[in-house]
Amino acid sequence: MTRMNKELIQRWQQSCVEKRLKDRRVLLLAGARQCGKTTLARSLHGADTEYRTLDNPNICAAALEDPISFVHHDAQTLIIDEIQRAPALLSAIKLMVDQDLRPGQFLLTGSTNLSAIPQVQESLAGRIARIRLRPFTQAERIGTAPHFLHNAFNMNLPKKVPPISREQIGNLAFMGGYPEALGLDKSGRQEWHQDYIRALLDRDLADIARIHRHDAMRRLVEIVAAWSSKLLTIADIASGLSIKRPTVESYLAALEALYLVDRVPAWTKTDYERVGKQDKLFMSDSGLMASILNWRMEQVQYDADRIGKLVETFIYNELAALSDLEEDYRLYHYRDRQQHEIDFLVERQSDGALLGIEVKSSATLSKNAFKSLRWFRDNIAGERAFIGLVLYSGDQVLNFGDHLQALPHSAVWAE
Repeated sequence: MTRMNKELIQRWQQSCVEKRLKDRRVLLLAGARQCGKTTLARSLHGADTEYRTLDNPNICAAALEDPISFVHHDAQTLIIDEIQRAPALLSAIKLMVDQDLRPGQFLLTGSTNLSAIPQVQESLAGRIARIRLRPFTQAERIGTAPHFLHNAFNMNLPKKVPPISREQIGNLAFMGGYPEALGLDKSGRQEWHQDYIRALLDRDLADIARIHRHDAMRRLVEIVAAWSSKLLTIADIASGLSIKRPTVESYLAALEALYLVDRVPAWTKTDYERVGKQDKLFMSDSGLMASILNWRMEQVQYDADRIGKLVETFIYNELAALSDLEEDYRLYHYRDRQQHEIDFLVERQSDGALLGIEVKSSATLSKNAFKSLRWFRDNIAGERAFIGLVLYSGDQVLNFGDHLQALPHSAVWAE
């Protein structure tokens, strides 16, 4: 994949950005560094827009020196890239948009969650819309529309999708979705990922947290990468580090603020007293996760635990990007003290319908593959509509009963 081809890939969030610029005064496009925010923002750069990046030291210095003058502009939209470099601009933007109510005045991009920056005093509540941009999904890369969740809820999934082997899904997961890394070979991609994480920890982390134990933070990144797809237990994570629990929590929050890790909340909308409430932790890019852990495909392919973590993290990245597009969808997981577990549970807010998704790395399905999905349907879903899917490394779409199907992983990005 050439650099030019990568730049031409249509981002799903582009239509969301264009829509929000028509009805909100300020729009924040947030996400990890190098996930494509600047490319997307600049694709909107035309005669009626002006672009300024705070990664330019001179431009950033001007912004910090005189925020009010900096935000004044004659264009329809001023694009300010990497807004976290000059938090004082937010107060100046508030003053401006409170005097002028026109939509689309500012498009901001940020590689850090602004609420995590101590210097941020202004939330722009009521004036700003926020859109999360993630690394490329597989569907974006091959140019298919983001219809998987909609079709799954309506039981309108294709009867046949391209087969995908365990090795193929593993290779996709190793690639991840960072645009720059996709054009590199295996060794170059791993080196890029490792340089990327070092740069974030050495530079961007200082904007949001005072890290006194840099060795512990680097070790925490490795632990979190290995923890991806597991229930978040701070005490267990802290046990591998010689730092106190509150410090672990603050360091983990910093990694979340940089969009390196995500928490998936437990679905608890039931009176079943044994339901679990722990979040699950995921790396926000499976390729970055594999590189941090120095994994190789030949090591991982036949290691059930490792390939399971890798594939589940990859599918999480796909589902998270899909759910970001629709305000009606919320992504959860389910687990209870009786060991009933569903990897992902998507709730449709408008009617309470539920979509349960189990992720398997193998090409064969055991008799227990649908055990938790059936139990949840029969005991928890109640009057809610429930659809259960198992994604596996197979080549067939198979029915396993009322609203239960097994599909190859490729169904997530198939036409």
